Amino acid sequence: MKKLLIACLAGLATLLAVPAQAQKTVGNMVDDGTITASIKAGLLDNKATSSMQINVESYKGTVQLSGFVGSQAEKDAAGKVAGGVNGVTKVINSLAIAPKTSMGTKLDDTMVTSKVKAALMDAADVKSMQINVETRDGVTQLAGFVTSEGMKQRAGKVAAGVSGVKRVDNVLVVKPKN
Repeated sequence: MKKLLIACLAGLATLLAVPAQAQKTVGNMVDDGTITASIKAGLLDNKATSSMQINVESYKGTVQLSGFVGSQAEKDAAGKVAGGVNGVTKVINSLAIAPKTSMGTKLDDTMVTSKVKAALMDAADVKSMQINVETRDGVTQLAGFVTSEGMKQRAGKVAAGVSGVKRVDNVLVVKPKN
């Protein structure tokens, strides 16, 4: 009983920290939190996926996978894991395929990601906490669920204006109205 209570409290704490949770009922938050946790666990168990490279966001049963993976097979495997989770109604597989990079490039990419996140936070008309930012070899990916097409477009323009960004892969998803 004590373990169950601790697990429930940990799950609730996770739900409160997830940016895509705004504008949801408690039931949706619990369902989407369970979906996200189940997918992450499935990716961790799957030898064909680099679970630490894959971001998972859920909104009312719609799941978005984002980040960078090494191959089409890994992208497909991650999509299959997500699609097999109970409660998932739709999978948006926004994983980008990119080769591994050198340590120097990784450090540069980390700096670019930090600058993009700061620029998004400075933009008053962008809810930056709803946006995942990843950079690989200068290509910056924006992912997650936002409230409008205008916010999606604005976030893309802000990111494109950051020094070091070679290209913006804007895969932000406008939250469904249902």
